[in-house]
Amino acid sequence: MSRIGRKPVAVPANVKVSIAGQKIEVEGPKGKLSFEHRPEISLKYDDATKSVEVKRQDDERLSRSLHGLTRSLVANMVKGVAEGYTKKLEIVGVGYQAQLKKANTVALQVGYANQVVLEAPPGVSVVVPDATHITITGADKQAVGQFAAIVRKVRPPEPYKGKGIRYEGENVRRKAGKAFGSK
Repeated sequence: MSRIGRKPVAVPANVKVSIAGQKIEVEGPKGKLSFEHRPEISLKYDDATKSVEVKRQDDERLSRSLHGLTRSLVANMVKGVAEGYTKKLEIVGVGYQAQLKKANTVALQVGYANQVVLEAPPGVSVVVPDATHITITGADKQAVGQFAAIVRKVRPPEPYKGKGIRYEGENVRRKAGKAFGSK
C-alpha cells in the first residue's frame, strides 16, 4: 500500500477545505486553489482532526499509482495557500540583467539583440530585487516551477564561463576550455 497516500494531510487553522463530488477547493491567506481528482480516488475532510484523508477503491495498478499522487497534490495545495511557494533565479554574465516592466512582466537582457519579455501566468507574481536576481512566488507549486523553468530556458547556464540564468544555489558544472601549448 502507498505509504505516502495513507498519511493524512494536516490542514492549518487559517485554511478552509471544501469537497464536492470529485472537486476539492482549498482557500487560505495566499489564495484559492481547486483540483478535480480521478474517480478511482476518494477524499474525505475530517473537521475534528482538521485533516484530509485520501482513500482508493481497489488495489489495481492505476489506483495505487494515483493514491500517493493525489495525496501529494492535495498537500501541495494546502501548503501553497497557507505559505506559498518561491523560486529564486540569478543571472550571471557581463551586461546580463532583468527588469520588471509592468505588473508581473519581466524583461531579460541576456546577450540577444532584443530584450526577451515574459509575462507571468495568473496567480504567479514576479519581483526583481536587483538587476541580477528574480524572485517568483505564488500559491500553485506547478505554476511557480513552470514559470521559473521558462525564464531559465531563455538563457540556460553554459559550462565554459557559467553565463546564463540559473536557480539560486544551482551548481553548474564547468568545463576546461582549449588547452594552449599542449604537444
